[in-house]
Amino acid sequence: MTHPTTDQPAPRPSGAIVPVLAFAGIVVAVMQTLLVPVIKDLPQLLHTTPSNATWVLTSTLLSGAVATPIMGRLGDLYGKRRMLLASLGVMVVGALISAVTSTLMPMIVGRTLQGFAMGAIPLGIGLMRDMLPRERLGSAMALMSSSIGVGGGLALPAAALVAQHTNWHALFYGSAGLGALSIVLTLLAVPESPMRAKGSFDLLGALGLSAGLVLLLLPITKGSDWGWSSGTTLGLFGASVVVLLLWGLLELRVSAPLVDLRTTARREVLLTNLASIMVGVSFYVVSLVLPQLLQLPTATGYGLGQSMVVAGLCVAPLGLTMMFTAPVYARLSARYGPKFTLIIGLLVIALGYGGGLGLMDAAWQTVITSVVLGAGIGLAYSSLPALIVGAVPASETGAANGLNTLMRSIGTSVSSAVIGMVLANTANHVNGLAVPTMHGFRISFLIATAAVALGLLLALFLPGRRPAARPQLRASSEEDANLERAEEVLRGFRGRVLDAEGAPVALAKVTLIDRRGRQAGATLSAQDGSYTLTVPAEGPYVLAARAAGHAPVASSATHSGDDRPVDLDLSLPGEPVPVAEV
Repeated sequence: MTHPTTDQPAPRPSGAIVPVLAFAGIVVAVMQTLLVPVIKDLPQLLHTTPSNATWVLTSTLLSGAVATPIMGRLGDLYGKRRMLLASLGVMVVGALISAVTSTLMPMIVGRTLQGFAMGAIPLGIGLMRDMLPRERLGSAMALMSSSIGVGGGLALPAAALVAQHTNWHALFYGSAGLGALSIVLTLLAVPESPMRAKGSFDLLGALGLSAGLVLLLLPITKGSDWGWSSGTTLGLFGASVVVLLLWGLLELRVSAPLVDLRTTARREVLLTNLASIMVGVSFYVVSLVLPQLLQLPTATGYGLGQSMVVAGLCVAPLGLTMMFTAPVYARLSARYGPKFTLIIGLLVIALGYGGGLGLMDAAWQTVITSVVLGAGIGLAYSSLPALIVGAVPASETGAANGLNTLMRSIGTSVSSAVIGMVLANTANHVNGLAVPTMHGFRISFLIATAAVALGLLLALFLPGRRPAARPQLRASSEEDANLERAEEVLRGFRGRVLDAEGAPVALAKVTLIDRRGRQAGATLSAQDGSYTLTVPAEGPYVLAARAAGHAPVASSATHSGDDRPVDLDLSLPGEPVPVAEV
């Protein structure tokens, strides 16, 4: 069984934590689109065939999918900051290997190592949950989650500019430099989280999940080359089903699983993960379609005849808008909840793709499409970690967000395979070259719209936040924050942490432990000693409090599961002081 622990005092978070962790997420996301500007030239650059050259992209995808949930779990067990630094370090090594080679196999090795860094994003979200106060957590997690799209969007024009004016190996030297800078900033500005999930690492579960993911994603990414009805493709799909089913049975039997499938099966977690796949599909479609449309020659009758750099600049607003939606998301989510912002985000994405069907005649029109889609995808991506964090214990934050990030990666993989097949089947063949058609581009946008519609349907079935009664007029942002905290503890515990003389204790660590001995929540007391903790379900709990200079204290309490909070003050040192339920 996994038990939480907070043996170390909670560090005081600095103002640099959020930008440093978001920068790390952006650097990691750059790896995913780094080679997009030179994809068509890879066979020549690596002296290999086009089918072999695709392994340079496939290897990064597969390693990222495998590493994301594993690094999340390792972070829960051994320290999220430690695993974040390890992820960035492996990425730097992989980038340097790729920078010094022009042959296929070393390039694949380097790209595989770069993919392992994808685990940095759920680790960053977990660090934020463990250390940031509630009033900063929403916008911080939104920015970290959106860093996947921000990095991908900003990498396109930057990589195009580098590839067009310098040797293509400079792409890897630049990414290695960014990774090294991120490591230094993390060492200087990000303290280690005190939260730990006691237990052992599920090595067999990690191997089983890795094998199942490789068997699933390999035919998705290579199916168009091998043939979707070929024995290899169908055999790998069948093997993935068998392996993942056996892995699931194993995870249900071990005491400290890599992924807690019982938690994952909760309605809010399951539906959020399924919706994440749809958001991933919709995000990647625009990244595949607009750059090709912009760079096709005007002689086709619909191509916009732009250079590689201009095409990247036209798509860059996608990432920039995602970055700027983080504070917008924070305000919307604080008032209406992350389910509402996810629904709004999906509606905006649908609007972007629907309008984009008629906005393909000029470069400025693609910029409008990128801005609208960036706003919608930014809201949707920002909502996903908040929904996950609100549904799982703090000791499982890294693994749960790792699985959610994996779902998005699966969505982008499916999108790449399906859109690639659509564009290939609708292409015109001119002098032996396949030229994508406007018909194929519009079908791709319709597929993205259908994925968004399915995601919207899933989001509508997510459990909503029950709003508390609120006054008609609010005088200040402080009152807004107080009302938000009141809503959050509608189903939970609240009280104050006091010393032996009854004085409030600030920054005390208060941990909520469920009947299975697993952490169900944690927070730091405010300056007045107050704390609030929500409960995932009714039942008995233990509240433990500790602070520097005081002996720890623990108290048993039961929550009935209704909408009334249970008040419980904790005295350090000494016996807890219970207060009657309200």
